[in-house]
Amino acid sequence: MQMIEVENLPGGSAAPPIRVGDVAIAEEAIAQEMQYHPSESVSDAQLKAARALVVRELLSQRAAELGLAPIVDDKGVENDAAMTELLDRELVVPEPDEAACQRFFEAHPERFFEPVQLQVRHILLLAAPEDAQARDAQYHQGVELLEELAVAPERFTEFALRHSACPSKDEGGELGWLTTGQTVPELDRALQHLPEGLHNRPLASRYGWHLVSIDKRIEAQPLPFEAVADKVRHTLHEQATRRALRHYLLALEETYGVEGLALDEDADGALMQ
Repeated sequence: MQMIEVENLPGGSAAPPIRVGDVAIAEEAIAQEMQYHPSESVSDAQLKAARALVVRELLSQRAAELGLAPIVDDKGVENDAAMTELLDRELVVPEPDEAACQRFFEAHPERFFEPVQLQVRHILLLAAPEDAQARDAQYHQGVELLEELAVAPERFTEFALRHSACPSKDEGGELGWLTTGQTVPELDRALQHLPEGLHNRPLASRYGWHLVSIDKRIEAQPLPFEAVADKVRHTLHEQATRRALRHYLLALEETYGVEGLALDEDADGALMQ
């Protein structure tokens, strides 16, 4: 979708109004809608908001033409049930067959793995990110504890009880079996690459420093098609829905006419968020 920049207009004073058929999209409505489209820049938020309002108006006009319930009620609130009724009636989304699912599975094997599983113990030395002095002191304590554990690894439970700020200290620092996404991202990323055994340096997180022992590691395993067939089918159905919705919105744009803004290949994004 493209909006015409003010400086590129003849006279350079104001952008052309956005219209869907005979209905103008007010600047005030775009400004109000922007709060629902957080972006890196004001212009990008404005663009997303305008696109969302254009899409909503296109659907509203189509619903009215078909004699269906209004997409937007008298208070300006979207009626999800009415939206669903319209799209269920208008969109034709083919279901992927077994052969298509099998081809997708074979083309994207990296998507269908049992994640790495790690049996982990840790000792948390608490230190806030903004407290440089505490983080430095806790790091050095962590190094000292690791040197002692390298000589006497059986003391891990003792050290967890004495030094850890995590509730797991009562279990000797046991976190159980972890897979991707089960701890804070910065620690999660580090754990994925660690071999079995006591790691030789403290690992940083937003909470402080972690002394980590990987007691067992089970590498990622490819999953058979039968185990992920439903996931593959859902993925292909979602892709088909996006394509159908995009073509539908572009067809509505052609039917009713849109001025001041053009829907593009991302037209479906306003409804698929």
